[in-house]
Amino acid sequence: MLKFMIFRILFRSIYCLHARKPVQKDKVLFVEVREPALTDNFKLLHHELKKSGKFRIHMHYLRSGFTGRLDYLRRCSAMLKDMADAGYVFLNEGCNVIGSIPMRPETVLTQTWHACGAFKKFGFSTASLKYGESGQELRKYPYYANTTYVTLSSPEIAWAYQEAMLLQEHPECLRATGVSRTDVFFRKKFTDRARAHFYECVPFAQGKKVILYAPTFRGNASDAESPDCLDVRKFKQALGADYVLVVKHHPFVSKPPVIPEDCADFAKDVTKKLQIDELLCVSDLCISDYSSLIFEYSLFERPMLFYAYDLEEYFDWRGFYYKYDDLAPGPVMRTNEEMIAYIQDVDDRFDRARVRAFRERFMSACDGHATERILRMVFGDELS
Repeated sequence: MLKFMIFRILFRSIYCLHARKPVQKDKVLFVEVREPALTDNFKLLHHELKKSGKFRIHMHYLRSGFTGRLDYLRRCSAMLKDMADAGYVFLNEGCNVIGSIPMRPETVLTQTWHACGAFKKFGFSTASLKYGESGQELRKYPYYANTTYVTLSSPEIAWAYQEAMLLQEHPECLRATGVSRTDVFFRKKFTDRARAHFYECVPFAQGKKVILYAPTFRGNASDAESPDCLDVRKFKQALGADYVLVVKHHPFVSKPPVIPEDCADFAKDVTKKLQIDELLCVSDLCISDYSSLIFEYSLFERPMLFYAYDLEEYFDWRGFYYKYDDLAPGPVMRTNEEMIAYIQDVDDRFDRARVRAFRERFMSACDGHATERILRMVFGDELS
């Protein structure tokens, strides 16, 4: 009953009251649902719009799951007031606050999503799983209603987003423009700067190859945990002469596993020091599990390992859009010993053609010009 009162009465009343004002076509809102700052999926879009000098840009940080109820209500109310006369809104994940209001048709809402490809299930696709809410709840308080455009990394994945966002009746919303944040991977200035920053943070990596370990979180976003099964000491003993290991935990994880002190000259947790896009540029090999970063990493056509020791448990919890072993563009492994053996023989075992086929299938629209296409799609001649 309380949720009904908040979403169907309070939020709608706030929005409708302020929507009596004319739409301001030069007003653009960027809405971060969870994060406390502008994330990489918005940065290039924000930069280009600001550079044009033609728009008034407002940012809102709702902090869903990371703040108290009263503060969250305050943030949502302020966002709805501001959005009520906005010409354009950008989101990069689901938001049932925006999905539950009667948005005026003049407002263009673009969902840039925060992941490439289609790996873990999300949205309505999780209605029958342990993760997420029930189908009834997701229909009553929809996360993706009012969407004008959804940007995709490839036409291949449109079916999955259509299912997750309940857009079966609006397939025209789904656009394979590419994902804005991937544009930086095609810019030498960015990759050079990323490498320089990396060596500042990890000086002992000079002259060695870099293994990136970047697992996704387990559990829900508000109480996320990171896996702690990678044996750093074994990796150091077997690979320390030629490699360094850098670890990047998901930003939702508040208490990540600690790297052993006697491995400090081989491994480093760079979660708070380096961004994932920087790490993808500089790493020679990536170990992940169920993270969508593998789609971006495929742009570099470098080796990937999939440490899926808890595959069955994770599948029951979250589910995948494609059969895991068929999707993964690299070997799926259950033990540290398997991974070490592969890395020791990577030059002979790496199947570049497999990664290239994966890239062409899931990342075909990401060519360094996604931001330009998205802005042209959303703003048309207004940005000229």
